[in-house]
Amino acid sequence: MLNFLKKIPSPKLIWQKIKQTMDTSAPLVWFFVLNVILVWFKTFVNYHMNFNLGAEGAIQQFLLFLNPIPTAIIFLSIALYFRGALSYWIAILFNAIQSLWLFSNMLYYREFSDFLSMGILSSGSSTGNNLGKSIAAIIHWSDYLIFLDIIILIGLVIFKQLTIDRKGVQKKFAVLTTVLGVVLMLVDYGIASSDRSGLLTRSFDNNYIVKYLGLNEYAAFNAVQTYNQTESRKRAKPADLDKIKQFVSTQKLPDNIQYYGTQKGKNVFMIHLESFQQFLIDYKVDGQEVTPNLNKFYHDQSTLSFDNFYNQVGQGKTSDAEMMQENSLFGLATGSAMVKYGTNNTFESLPAILNQRGYTSAAFHGDVASFWNRDNTYKSFGYNYFFSKAYYPNANKPNFNVGYGLKDKIFLQDSAKYIEQLPQPFYAKLITVTNHYPYDLDKENIDFPATKTGDNTVDGYVQTAHYLDSAFAELMDYLKKAGLYDNSVFVLYGDHYGISENHQPAIAQLLGKDKVTNYDLAQFQKVPFMIHANNLKGGINHTYGGEIDMLPTLLDLLGVPDDNMTMFGQDLLSPKYQGVVAMRDGDWITPQYMKFNNQYFNTQSGEQEILNDNSDLKQVATKTQSYVDKVLSYSDAVITGDLLRFDKNRSDFNAVNKKSFDYKKTSGLAQLKAAQESNPSSILAQNKGQSTLGMYKTDAPELSNNHNNNTSK
Repeated sequence: MLNFLKKIPSPKLIWQKIKQTMDTSAPLVWFFVLNVILVWFKTFVNYHMNFNLGAEGAIQQFLLFLNPIPTAIIFLSIALYFRGALSYWIAILFNAIQSLWLFSNMLYYREFSDFLSMGILSSGSSTGNNLGKSIAAIIHWSDYLIFLDIIILIGLVIFKQLTIDRKGVQKKFAVLTTVLGVVLMLVDYGIASSDRSGLLTRSFDNNYIVKYLGLNEYAAFNAVQTYNQTESRKRAKPADLDKIKQFVSTQKLPDNIQYYGTQKGKNVFMIHLESFQQFLIDYKVDGQEVTPNLNKFYHDQSTLSFDNFYNQVGQGKTSDAEMMQENSLFGLATGSAMVKYGTNNTFESLPAILNQRGYTSAAFHGDVASFWNRDNTYKSFGYNYFFSKAYYPNANKPNFNVGYGLKDKIFLQDSAKYIEQLPQPFYAKLITVTNHYPYDLDKENIDFPATKTGDNTVDGYVQTAHYLDSAFAELMDYLKKAGLYDNSVFVLYGDHYGISENHQPAIAQLLGKDKVTNYDLAQFQKVPFMIHANNLKGGINHTYGGEIDMLPTLLDLLGVPDDNMTMFGQDLLSPKYQGVVAMRDGDWITPQYMKFNNQYFNTQSGEQEILNDNSDLKQVATKTQSYVDKVLSYSDAVITGDLLRFDKNRSDFNAVNKKSFDYKKTSGLAQLKAAQESNPSSILAQNKGQSTLGMYKTDAPELSNNHNNNTSK
């Protein structure tokens, strides 16, 4: 054994031999080859370590091996067109650029199970600060190894450990090298297209693009997508909307006569449960219910609770959920529709629909108004009021905030000041934030045990969910005392997953399984959807649906006709509803079969199905995929083409005048004050100016020294 070890050359000797080879024969070419190998190696290793691309079979594995090489050759070959030390620095620069892109996507994918897009990068002004907090929490020291080779190469050049090729290479050689990269890219695309037809025209899933073509090619594809989205408004014409409205009209379903209009004229509370997944309902840790209050609400005989309800968000996450909830329009395949189109587009949104039927509309959010471009988008949606961070004095106190804004207990209590002033009937959307990644909460607010999966990202999730549950109970208690509960409809929904599929070992432990399958991950996309009102015929509803269906379902209950509205969801309460859930990436779920992460399953049994071995599945898959592709592309066309601007001369809806809204604090407060005289229907006005805030009880420890209306648990 010792003799064998003695024969192994030392690292120093290995480097001397490599350097000798590079020095004696075309030093720049060898340096170029070395950088190509390094870029390929880093990318290929991280494909397997940090991304879940689902490569199956010899062809996909080969493409995964091949696809980092073409662009590495193309970019690094630029160095071959120069001479001397400059060519070496250019090679290092392009190595660094590709490494930085890989590093950024690795971190983003670790939490969001998706790749960075031009849309996400361009939304930095509205999301950057909070996104930075999330990313900072998931960086591992080992991630920086991606840049180790660059540091070493820089050191070798600076300390003259490499022989600089002063002559360079012939231009002909440089051109042929670039051409080689292009040819390899075309070969890659040809093989990919044969294995996945319509890869660039039909796929909504970024994983497919990266798996087949590569991470750098995905960046180029995404840039083209973004450009096309920008140009689509210029190309749009009224006939485009006519075609879509014709399709939408065929999707309209008859109303449910048992429910239609039963909640007409009531206040509507839309409560946004941040990152809240369905599995939390009735879930226990150490024998204790994580969300006892929401559980009770979920099982109440006056609550319609949907247990097969899925989030359908894309890269826009929360903003996508809001786009669906307010408009029954999907988020975009890339970036956030609210950020890119919320300012200037025309919408037929729930706040505006209700405004035109005598409602006051208000959104509440304990963070900066510009996050997800809400300050502009909400004007397009038609909100009368937007109570953001500027309206909450406590939001300026550091320990009163966590991650994405005011802690829920403080936020909801402070919102009561404005809720009591809203003229009735009103539509109020309350956006909670504490149950948001990275699920951090200070010790004085934790009174629930963490899970013990060993995954730090996951284990605090039940603690912030429990905190949200307690905050929700405090709000409900106040509304009952203030006299708002009985005349209100409460809609609760989870916006997206809280634990991404990149935490599969922890998910398996949470679900009590040895390992999770793609079927389990599909079930993990379920989020709560509950509608509660006094005398509402409730119960657990097993209908399969998603966030795109929230608006038409609520309009049914409120008795608002929607025959002329351009909505891509359907009324979950309709007796004709069949239940096709379109996921943003092109996957889908039906009561019979589902497609998730390029695999097919029997929805009821969870058994994996092979497409070519099941004629029934093949028929369902062909029909369903065609519908899903169409509904996603039509929804995209409505947003990117701003097609609703062509929908004029309607008697049931008037276009929103965005200039009539002003969300500055001074303007909002003045408007509220004036409303107490012009429309004295608020709880405050009905109480002859006597505030109800003393009825709000919270055990938030941050307020214990400042308020006398707190109680302990």
